[in-house]
Amino acid sequence: MDLSQINYLAVFVAGISGFAIGAVWYSPLLFSKIWARECGLSEEKLKSANMFQIFGTTFILLMIQSFNLAAFLGTEQDIVWGMTAGALAGIGWVVTSIGILFLFERRSFKLFLIDAGYLSVVFIVMGAILGAWK
Repeated sequence: MDLSQINYLAVFVAGISGFAIGAVWYSPLLFSKIWARECGLSEEKLKSANMFQIFGTTFILLMIQSFNLAAFLGTEQDIVWGMTAGALAGIGWVVTSIGILFLFERRSFKLFLIDAGYLSVVFIVMGAILGAWK
């Protein structure tokens, strides 16, 4: 893959889409209360977090994921291949990997569904953005 062929603006937008999806996914509109309970996080613990570190590191990791997916897509891309590749990477690699970790860490199935659902949606949306935006 010739890295000069990657649309870096699309990589940035696709990476930012992970924040937007997470803002809704882990909000009171959807799963914040169940997620916090299943993680064993109290309101106090959530409020005491270093949000700059969490969001800053998340930004970097989302950009790495988006760049990696863009490289995986190659030059023959469209929205269908982008979404397919996103699903293959997100579900086939990421979700199954965290599933293994969740089993050994004895985490709840509810938490797995919440986190795996988020990651699946993020990778599919990233793939759609990268595939459609040549």
